[in-house]
Amino acid sequence: MNLDKPVKDISITPATSFANLSEQMFESGGFTAQKFSMGVTILRKMFEEKCTNFLSFPACIIATGTRGIIRDLVKNKQFDAVITTCGTLDHDLARIWRDYYHGSWEADDRKLHQEGVNRLGNIFIPNECYGEILESKLMSILEEIYEAGTRRLSTYELIWEIGDRLDDEDSIIYWAARNRIPVIIPGITDGSVGSQIFFFAQDHDLTIDVLKDEKLLSDIVFEAEKTGALMIGGGISKHHTIWWNQFRGGLDYAVYVTTAPEWDGSLSGARVREAVSWGKVREDASYVTIEGDATLILPFIYAGVVQEL
Repeated sequence: MNLDKPVKDISITPATSFANLSEQMFESGGFTAQKFSMGVTILRKMFEEKCTNFLSFPACIIATGTRGIIRDLVKNKQFDAVITTCGTLDHDLARIWRDYYHGSWEADDRKLHQEGVNRLGNIFIPNECYGEILESKLMSILEEIYEAGTRRLSTYELIWEIGDRLDDEDSIIYWAARNRIPVIIPGITDGSVGSQIFFFAQDHDLTIDVLKDEKLLSDIVFEAEKTGALMIGGGISKHHTIWWNQFRGGLDYAVYVTTAPEWDGSLSGARVREAVSWGKVREDASYVTIEGDATLILPFIYAGVVQEL
């Protein structure tokens, strides 16, 4: 039993920085606050040591202003590989050409459907701002890529090709292409962009080679001296990140943000400590699971990290 670290009160003044607040949150000993502080410390080490860093997240947060945090992480080259879902492409591209709107959790969903408005949590997305605009814009981009002679490409190469044809610095895809950071979409057909690719391929011999994505991930993990990951939410994005890292003995650093419970046995709810048993995170790794909504936690974590870099 260790009784040499007393709980300390948090004290905030106009001069308090995010970095200082993070340190105080650790000393406060209180629940998720201490985990938050640990997450800031681990991410700072990942960036300072310049290990090979992975970023994984679900598409839903890209429909919100949290997209800006992800964009900046890619723009500032703080991660070497991104693993996400097809919906990330959907929302990032759609928001280049159309706006999403503030909505309400309590809205009448039947009425929204009748009016052609989709609800994502408390975000309203009219049909013309999503599927319709993606269809009208993406087909011409795919045609341009095809006319340039491309017939077979990985998901990260497809994203670079699309990004090279964008002119919007608010876009994640734009910066991924400019910085040649691979964005890998294991479930590329599970979204509007994936559907457009399928429709395009009906009369074009265009092939998405997902095994080429896997070859790149293999090269990355086997060449890395150390690896770290910031994983937001669960599903295929999180699992693909930890799955590949098991082949090098596991992640050296891991920060996981989730709202899911672990008692249902889901991967999304599984704490990082469970991945240690699979060899997907090293036994001596620095890791933490932070329970909470990423749209709240991620901006504060990033603020805490960048003020000390």
